[in-house]
Amino acid sequence: MPADCVVRSFSRGGLLRGWLPCCSITMKMRELELRTGVHRETIRVYLRHEVIPQPTRPRKTVADYGEEHVKAIAAVRQLQQDSRLTLPQIRAMMNGDPPDQRVNANAFSHLEQLVAARVGLDEHLVPLATLAGRYRHARRDARSLAAFGAIEIVPDSAGEAVSITDAELVSIWGEMRQQGFLEDLDFSPKMLDFYVEAARFVAGWEARTFLDRTEGLIAEDAAAAMIERALPLMLNFFGLLRRKEFMKNIRTGQPDATALALPGSASATSSARLSRSARRIDPRPLG
Repeated sequence: MPADCVVRSFSRGGLLRGWLPCCSITMKMRELELRTGVHRETIRVYLRHEVIPQPTRPRKTVADYGEEHVKAIAAVRQLQQDSRLTLPQIRAMMNGDPPDQRVNANAFSHLEQLVAARVGLDEHLVPLATLAGRYRHARRDARSLAAFGAIEIVPDSAGEAVSITDAELVSIWGEMRQQGFLEDLDFSPKMLDFYVEAARFVAGWEARTFLDRTEGLIAEDAAAAMIERALPLMLNFFGLLRRKEFMKNIRTGQPDATALALPGSASATSSARLSRSARRIDPRPLG
């Protein structure tokens, strides 16, 4: 990219979603093949399925591609390889439809990137009305999640809407409801504020640790590639550790006392719930 080309960040509602170059850098199909390592026939299949943006056509027989096509093709490849998604599935999820299979969390950053490449500054949003068609309480759950910063609801021409990633968070709680996690048992989205605090703490520590060990020592492209590959691995690593600890606490009926002392607005409520759960699980009489 030329040195005098300013790269402009874009956001919606204060959340950084991606970037677009303010100047136009174009390439032909041959160079796009070389940059991505993907054959032109495969690229044309991506174009037909509308998972990457169409090229600009200064003349009928001329097609120009840009950096957004390079990034979009890389995102599609990652979704195909890591999440085993088909092109119709990717296309449907780009349009805000819920996935018909469970996909890993890292997939949604790729989907956001594809949408950004396709529509630029006008980031695609998923109307809450669409989610409510699948999950009856989606609107109420979305407002509860937004109240403590788990998601962001933004105004849209169709009413209230959320990003693709936030739509998946609402959908996950909708599926939790279907599994029996209901208000009758004192389960509600409000109890998830602890997860937001925990995620901020862990993500902040991870970012500081990574920057301390790499900033100024390796090229930015190499650092970006490390993050791209490592993030899904660390999500799985943390998820497995959490599962181990959760099952250990359930088996013993004695939740770890250190968990009850974690700071945050949810700690007191969490302590009461966990203590009540421990009494239910452990049938031994007190004393």
